[in-house]
Parts: sequence; C-alpha cells; structure tokens
Amino acid sequence: MKQLLLSSLLGLCLFGLAASADDVVLRDGHPDQHVVVKGDTLWDISGTFLRDPWMWPEIWQVNPQIANPHLIFPGDVINLVYLDGKPRLRVRRGPNGDTVRITPKMRLSPVDNAIPAIPLEKINAFLSKSRIVAEGELEAAPYVLAGAQGHIVTGAGDELFARGDFSGDDEVYGVFRKGEVFRDPETREVLGVAALDIGGVKLQELDGDIAKFQINRSLEEIRIEDRLLPNVERRVTATFMPSAPKTEVSGYIAAVEGGVTQIGFMDIVILNRGERDGLEVGNVLAIDRRGERVRDRIEREWVQLPDERAGLLMVFRTYEKMSFGLVLRATQPLKVMDRVHNP
Repeated sequence: MKQLLLSSLLGLCLFGLAASADDVVLRDGHPDQHVVVKGDTLWDISGTFLRDPWMWPEIWQVNPQIANPHLIFPGDVINLVYLDGKPRLRVRRGPNGDTVRITPKMRLSPVDNAIPAIPLEKINAFLSKSRIVAEGELEAAPYVLAGAQGHIVTGAGDELFARGDFSGDDEVYGVFRKGEVFRDPETREVLGVAALDIGGVKLQELDGDIAKFQINRSLEEIRIEDRLLPNVERRVTATFMPSAPKTEVSGYIAAVEGGVTQIGFMDIVILNRGERDGLEVGNVLAIDRRGERVRDRIEREWVQLPDERAGLLMVFRTYEKMSFGLVLRATQPLKVMDRVHNP
C-alpha cells in the first residue's frame, strides 16, 4: 500500500494531456534543462520552469522510448523544448542524461528512489489510518467495553471486549478516539470530526452484541469507550496531478493543523470546502489574505481593505465537506479565515 501510495502521488506530472499550452507562461530566467537530484520534488521542478507550477501537465511530452513514464528518478534530465512554437518538457533517463532506448534489457529502479510530487514527510500523518468521520458516526460505533482480565487499558498483544453492532462481515477493525470537531467558520456547520487512530484489532469470538478481539497494533494504550470502525482501505487516485478545480471554488481556511495562529510555507491547513464542492486531490488553490478592517479618520467610518494574494496550496486529501491542503507558496503570513479560490 505504501508503494502504491507513493507511485500514485508520483503520477503528478507524467500524463500526456491534449490540453493547449497557450496559457502556459514560462518563468523569467528559466533554465533549458534541469538534472534531477535527490531531495527534488515535482512541484519544485515545475516551479523552476513555469510561473504557475500546476500547469506542468499541460506541457509535458511523454517520451515513447521510456517504458514507464510515471516516475522520475535522480539523475534524469528534464529538457525544455519547443514543438510547433509551443514549450514542452521532456525527460531523458540518467544517470548521464542518455535517452533510454528500446532493447531487451530492463532498467530496474525501486519506487522508493523516485522523487515525490510534494514532500511526503509533511503529510505522512494525514495519509495514515486516522480519518475524518461524519457527526455522530463515532458515537454510533461499537465501543471498548473492557480489557482482558479486567484491565482498564490495554495494548498490542492483549485482548479486549467490545460491544455494539457486529452484524457485518468485517473481522478487522481500527480503534479510534474522538479528536477535533471541524466547523465552517461562517455557517458553523459541522464539516467533520477527527477520528484519531489508536490501534487495530481482529475479531476472535462473537456472542450477540459482545465481541472478543485480539489487539494486533497499538499506537498508545487503548481505553474503555474508545470506538471501533471497520478497516477501510482508502483508494488513492492514480491520476494525482496539479490542476485548477473544474468548478468555481471559493472558501476559507477553517483551521490549521497544530492549532497555530500564523500559517506559512509547508503548513497543513483545513479547508471548509470538499468533494461536494467539486474539490479533488491535486487541485491547486490561491490563498488571499483577508484584508484588515481599519478606521478612516477623515470620513469617520470603518473601511474593509481588499484581500491580497498571499500564497498557493495543493489539496492532498478530500472528504465530503472539507479537505486538507499543503501550503506550497506563502509570500506573507497566513491565518484562519483567509480566502481560498481558483488560481
């Protein structure tokens, strides 16, 4: 699953699209080529060539000589070329920048060596087993009743008893604890509830609504009243790439991971817009810093200053009513209630 996730994220730039490159603007002082090095990300590389990094797929030229164009590795060379007067980006396989030719030989490169789309270490915790659930979902789920031999708390290798509806076919469950409740900053609608991953259990015996479980994984001590949810393997789309939303999106930064007040480069933010609003993984949104409300001493009235463009973020996980994004550009400090919209 880890390799699948990584390779899915790496699909960011390498899909040949028929879209026109007429709207693509090259960055001032752009190079004609870039040698990929360890530590690069696809976002960084695209920003080397383009004013708007999310436009990378618009000018990507897939090389027919390369058997697997979905991964870029250190040593590969990205070249800027022009076809019919329009900019295109091509990759030549390294380590010396030589184009790979079709031969009976096979070039093996571990997926883990490929460069990621964005810094994975920044979002790993949000690609884990923790999830966002609907209001009331945890309260309705089965709960830990007791530990084996009367233990109050328990951990990996122990057993526990849980009570609830186990009428489904599920045998493996995650153990969760209620975390932060996310609300829309304007309407106060509950957008979702953080279900914090505590551990994992496997069903051993079932007697009515009482079940006995073996604990096979625990991140911390499992407590009475912790909730059980069936394991769900969340699919990661294989077409993850930077893009503008397909519909008009206008929302706000509803919260920030960690509860800090000042948001900056590589911080994770929670948006009050999600799948129901047309947001998809890979969507890039502009961030406008909310204008201050100031006193006009001449006219003796309060005036709302206009919003200012202050950054960019990429959505990396979506839910029905909310989503998580990683700030990839910040020209000034950001904060909760700053507006997000189509770039």
